[in-house]
Amino acid sequence: MTFWTGATALTLAIGTITLAEPAYAAEPASNGGGSNTEQQGGSDKSGNGIYAAAKVQYSGAVAKGGGSGNVASADVNWNPPPCWYAPTYGAKEFKKKMSKELKDAASAPGMSGHAGAAINELQRHYEDDYGWTDTPGYKDYNVDKDGEGMFWAAVENPDEPDILKRTSCSDIPFWVENGEAPPPQYEEAISPEILAALAYQHMELPKTKVTLAPDGTTKVKLPTWAWLDKAEFDEVKATAAINVPGFNIEATTTARPRSLTLDPGTEDATTLPANGECPIVDGKIGEPYAKGKAKETPPCGIVYGRSSGGATFPLKASLTWEISWTGTGQDAAVGMPDGKIEAVQDVTVEEVQSINR
Repeated sequence: MTFWTGATALTLAIGTITLAEPAYAAEPASNGGGSNTEQQGGSDKSGNGIYAAAKVQYSGAVAKGGGSGNVASADVNWNPPPCWYAPTYGAKEFKKKMSKELKDAASAPGMSGHAGAAINELQRHYEDDYGWTDTPGYKDYNVDKDGEGMFWAAVENPDEPDILKRTSCSDIPFWVENGEAPPPQYEEAISPEILAALAYQHMELPKTKVTLAPDGTTKVKLPTWAWLDKAEFDEVKATAAINVPGFNIEATTTARPRSLTLDPGTEDATTLPANGECPIVDGKIGEPYAKGKAKETPPCGIVYGRSSGGATFPLKASLTWEISWTGTGQDAAVGMPDGKIEAVQDVTVEEVQSINR
């Protein structure tokens, strides 16, 4: 019989173990209020050592309740991280949990052959200094180093709908000394760049409601002016951070408005400008209508070519935001895919009534 070694063997073993690591979570944070999520950490009352669940803390303009925000990436190929590795247990806490899980798994029905051998190998890895290439073993779960580092474990992104992606961080827990970077083979280890992507995912931008003139009901072949008040598209920031003993990093994702795109909701309409994209000029998008401008061409607007026939046209307004991030060890802003916020509002278009005398 060939005895499996390394990750191949332990993939089977880890599938039988349900190590109860603290899940990724976030408490409600108010939009733009600078609120922080709660984080667990401290000393175990039983005296079994230091524990700290590396929960991501969110602050700034983030969605309430810890869920995904309202920003859609303009890049269809960009996705937030489905999972990552983060500091999760002190040595004594990890020994308490893992040793119990290994014991329970070994005594479960059917744990013989390859499965039993893999579980035994996993136990040797953490107890008897048994390792593989690039994966050193541990003596008694590193309890003699308790407080000097932490075991890192996989964390699933609860907002990732694809279970295969969400569970793709399948490496077994590994030790990282305080102040040291995780081994390079763990590419999904939590980093400022991953935190920036999570801040992007949770960012809540102001809703896009375009002011129109005429408002609600407009006329065929007459220009409808469109604009956004500056207060509705100021710069927005969201921060994600991890703060546990020996490991503190953060990243701030910033969104700046770039342009407004109008879709009239009917092909029988002309947008102004012709491409439907209204840029920011002197800190403004579009220009408010004022008395006496009825015959002027608005810098941002629509001319409808036919009436809505007693119904309405769905005017879709998309505000594009330029996204970038800075974070621990990264002072210069790094670009990310643009974000978009869309809103639909109903517009009634009527024929111009003329009077024959």
